[in-house]
Amino acid sequence: MLIEPAEFYANPETMETNIYQSDMHEPHEVILEKALEEFNGFREVLETNGIKVSVTKGKKGCPDMLFPNWMSTHEGGGMILYPMLNDNRRAERDPKIIEMLQKDYKILHDLRDWEKEKFIIEANGSLCLDRMFNVAYAALSKRTDAEAVREWGDLTGYDVEIFETRSHTGDPIYHTDLVMFIGTEVAAICKDCILEEYQDHLMQRLSAKREIIELTLEQQKLFCGNSLEVIGAGGEKMLVMSDTAFNALNDSQKSSFGKYYSRILHAPISTIEAYGGGSARCLMLELF
Repeated sequence: MLIEPAEFYANPETMETNIYQSDMHEPHEVILEKALEEFNGFREVLETNGIKVSVTKGKKGCPDMLFPNWMSTHEGGGMILYPMLNDNRRAERDPKIIEMLQKDYKILHDLRDWEKEKFIIEANGSLCLDRMFNVAYAALSKRTDAEAVREWGDLTGYDVEIFETRSHTGDPIYHTDLVMFIGTEVAAICKDCILEEYQDHLMQRLSAKREIIELTLEQQKLFCGNSLEVIGAGGEKMLVMSDTAFNALNDSQKSSFGKYYSRILHAPISTIEAYGGGSARCLMLELF
């Protein structure tokens, strides 16, 4: 599912925690026009390559609503609603969208009340899920609370791997999906942004089941970790990322991905990346 933005600009409520956001102070209507062009181009790339896409509309007052970080869906027809850090991100949880999704998904856990205790987990931004082996990887930040992740693991039956990161500014990386992604047979991770005491254990656990492609700190900044494996017509596996991320990969990395994916799908979304501080994976809500 993709959510078409009704408004888009650098969200002032999230600037403190998202070091990848920039504000070039263009008029909001200009930013939105550019973002909609990128959004529609991104959608077209997915659909042209056989990916089934559902699109719904965002609402005003929610500049980050095109990044659906407030819910996840799961095999068997279940969904989970999540606690968000910022007020205008909490407002993204539109009852109309929830009602629409409830036609196909039963709410397994509604965690919105956790916000009262500042137990924050922002869905698949905070949790990088290994759905094949029931492991959730979580990089701690103000948007990902350790106790909340452990409680989530108890509720869902996932084993959780919690770790800490340091970005190029020295701050924690706000979402795990900027550090890594996990596919069926391959995973990519920026080991160098993970604190040293966690590195060996994480790399050993990931490499036990998959080939690991390591990303540099510069590639992490350019959203190479913010990618997602998708399935097209006939079960064809493809990898989705932005033009920014694709152009930052070296030939060896592209060749390694080519062993597992028939195509790497990518599109230009530089306005969305600059003002929103998120990339391709952030735009996509998986519907199982």
